[in-house]
Amino acid sequence: MMKRVLSAVAILAASSALTPPVQAQSVAGAYLAGRHAAVSSDYAEAARYYTEALSHDPTNAELMESGTLSLLSLGDVEKAVPLARALEEKNHRSQVARLVLTADMAKRGDYESLLERGDDATGIGPWVDGLVKAWAHMGVGDVTSAMAAFDTLSEEPGMQGLVMYHKALALASVGDYEGAADIFGEGLVGAAGQTRRGVMAHAEILAQLDRQDEALTLIRTSFGTGTDPELDMLTAALAAGEPVPFTHVPDPLAGMAEVFYTFAAVLKNENTGDYYVLLYSRVARYLRPDHMDALLLTAELLENLGQYQLAIDEFAAVPADNPTYHAAELGRAGALRRSGKDDQAIEVLTQLARSHGDLAVVHSTLGDLLRGREDWAGAIAAYDRAIERVPQDNRMRWVLFYSRGIAYERSGDMAASETDFRAALAINPEQPQVLNYLGYSLVEQQRDLDEALDMIERAVAASPDSGYIVDSLGWVLYRLGRYEEAVDQMERAVELLAVDPVINDHLGDVYWAVGRKREAEFQWRRAISFVDPEDTDGEADPERMRRKLEVGLDAVLEEEGAEPLKTSSDI
Repeated sequence: MMKRVLSAVAILAASSALTPPVQAQSVAGAYLAGRHAAVSSDYAEAARYYTEALSHDPTNAELMESGTLSLLSLGDVEKAVPLARALEEKNHRSQVARLVLTADMAKRGDYESLLERGDDATGIGPWVDGLVKAWAHMGVGDVTSAMAAFDTLSEEPGMQGLVMYHKALALASVGDYEGAADIFGEGLVGAAGQTRRGVMAHAEILAQLDRQDEALTLIRTSFGTGTDPELDMLTAALAAGEPVPFTHVPDPLAGMAEVFYTFAAVLKNENTGDYYVLLYSRVARYLRPDHMDALLLTAELLENLGQYQLAIDEFAAVPADNPTYHAAELGRAGALRRSGKDDQAIEVLTQLARSHGDLAVVHSTLGDLLRGREDWAGAIAAYDRAIERVPQDNRMRWVLFYSRGIAYERSGDMAASETDFRAALAINPEQPQVLNYLGYSLVEQQRDLDEALDMIERAVAASPDSGYIVDSLGWVLYRLGRYEEAVDQMERAVELLAVDPVINDHLGDVYWAVGRKREAEFQWRRAISFVDPEDTDGEADPERMRRKLEVGLDAVLEEEGAEPLKTSSDI
């Protein structure tokens, strides 16, 4: 559906790779540094170097375009405007310049100029341009022309739902809630009406018509128990019969912002690349700074691109009294963690647990972070609080039991760990990760091996391409003395995860058990080469591998006081 949009966005991104004809080495150096920074998604450095290059070659159109693109990626639209205007004055075909100038005109309320622009190859893209013009008609007060523009655009293949969604929002923005509700009610908005934002807009529209019960049913049907503070506030207001304003698109400028957010969200869902999506989300944020969904999307994109500080700053821009504050703080903690600032991330989550302690996700996220830090007691306590806050009938409780079970297992409390794993399986009986973890744990304890085999076989059936789970199956067969059967599974596991030290070590043991001793020694050497020297708490034990190379597996088992390998007469 989005090929025509994507092709336009791809051109925007590709423009940064154009090589300008340089006039001096100083220009070339700055250009190359800017290009390298742009490829690395370091937009601040890219903008700085392109600006430096332009100071030496101020009429170079390619440098202007690269600078414009970097500034837009950075979110500094106002600084990008002069460069975009200069490009247009040079009659240089530039979609990124058109994107920036469109944002500038919309921000200034210059809808007449937007309507005067022709439809040519320098547009942003036919669908984006079409929706922008429809909203520009709304901006000049020509609702009739706007509706005609929406209707014409909706005839494009694959566009009806998205365009009719915007038509409904446009009608609601001028108080025609009946018309907007009819479009939603007839299902003309398609998938756009099923998004979180679409459902909330529909609910707000119904509230204007005193159809609160329908709005409540819509929210419950769409989200079930998966709500959040913003949805809870809307639900509470609807249930109490309190006034619920239409906030999603109150005016044409908000409509323009929604156009760019809509396409950013669509492109994001189609996995076109975070950089492409960032350009649209930046424009949406510029046009409507209070568009929290655009803010959160922008921050997520920056984090995915490795621009952690930009993401952190974006998340931090959400006010503490905003209903999306908890989501922003969770995002900020995640970005801090990915940037190596675990202590700061823990502090953010700890503070959030005080201000939003009724949200299970806050405690579970803190538990995950503490578990990653090997603070087993802290993680268990956080998971305790999360479990207390999740309703008994919520099937996602299995995740919390599973996570706490891992923390118990790593802390050495095997009984509590098994209890949690079995509680997770009571909720989700065929969950492969839980089946595998509990089954493997039983194998390592060398008890209930028949039950462990059953669990792991079910896990493999559910997730046949997981190297860790296939390894578990091979290992339980080895523990049961079924060595020949274990070989096939362990070889398959190594195919799936070729450089995992534990799996290679296991294959070496299995080879030794069937008399393939040279191959066993080869696998132990491979396993040693894959061990991370900084991973001191992992399952891989290089010293034990080296000992097996020195004296063989049989002698190591004897030294450890373990049961010897079974012979053919034992099996």
